[in-house]
Amino acid sequence: MLLYPTVVLALEPVYGLPYDELVALALPGFVLFGAGALPAGWLGDRWSSAGMMAVFFLGTGCGAMLTGIARTPIEISVGLGLIGLFASIYHPVGIAWLVRGVSNPGRALGINGVFGSMGTAGGALVAGGLTDALGWRAAFLVPGALCVATGIAFLWALRRPADAAPLVAARATERAGSGRHLRQVFALLAFTTIMIGLIYQSTAVGLPKLLSERFEGLAADGMLGIGLLVAVVYVAAGIAQIFGGELADRLDLKRIYALGLLAGVPLALAAFAAGQLWFVAAAAALMAVQAMVMPAENSLLARYTPLEWRARAFGVKFLLTLGVSSAGVAMVPLLHRLTGSLDSLFLLVAVMTAAAGVAALRLPHHTSTTGQVQTVASA
Repeated sequence: MLLYPTVVLALEPVYGLPYDELVALALPGFVLFGAGALPAGWLGDRWSSAGMMAVFFLGTGCGAMLTGIARTPIEISVGLGLIGLFASIYHPVGIAWLVRGVSNPGRALGINGVFGSMGTAGGALVAGGLTDALGWRAAFLVPGALCVATGIAFLWALRRPADAAPLVAARATERAGSGRHLRQVFALLAFTTIMIGLIYQSTAVGLPKLLSERFEGLAADGMLGIGLLVAVVYVAAGIAQIFGGELADRLDLKRIYALGLLAGVPLALAAFAAGQLWFVAAAAALMAVQAMVMPAENSLLARYTPLEWRARAFGVKFLLTLGVSSAGVAMVPLLHRLTGSLDSLFLLVAVMTAAAGVAALRLPHHTSTTGQVQTVASA
């Protein structure tokens, strides 16, 4: 999904359309990226998490290749929609699968998050490099083919179906309080999740354009330089998730979550005010603290969710993060059309980060020491 925000910078002369119209083509894909999370989680719980992950790889790869051979803007939008639909499988199914059978869920989530951030960083870098070298179509065809090949390798590796093994509950999840208490926790997590999703979606889509506006000479030399700067921002986010995962296993989850979110407010304001390289540094620091709280957020959700509902719970979370929050994607072309630039984007990010941090302060305190989250024996 993050190939396109870089590629779109090269499509304006190809189709003769302005940036705001071209970037809006990605909106159906981002909506499906979130809307598909809940049914994907349900199928992961009821059918097979391994089978759903195979569908994820094969379907996402085919969607990317179809985008690469698209002839019209509408066909590009359809291809991006297919990518979003099949990519929606990963978060609810993959994350729920990941935290089963591990005694250090924060560490597992942190390591997984590093690879996710490297993928985000690599998406911009690969898109820029392939667009400069082979044209914009290669930016979808090459990663799409690799994704399909990975799906085939995944199926080969799963000749012994792991899902068939019995699940054995280990230590009980700390589910505190009454039903009313749990509803309050889920409502607060829902709000913070939406805010974080809006921040992530809007910055991921808008960052390449913002960098091209602030580094005009660099953008004129091709897409690789812009992709490299985007990669720097998300590499910082990836490294931070390792640190966040370790903290989530050892310290109070609420404190990590709330303070990490609130730390993003001055960083967002600094990114708004900074120029060029200081902007990159502030944006990287902002993405780092946002990413650092993700293991704590996922650990909180797992702590309050029964095992048999785990994938569906993550499905609801990513429906909010990636579906409802796809409004953040729509906000980017709207803001650009109204103001002629995306300079004010980080002012909105500061407001959303502050709102999420205040909501997180109302969550209950829980120290997440090793082994306190419900786990099951590895298959």
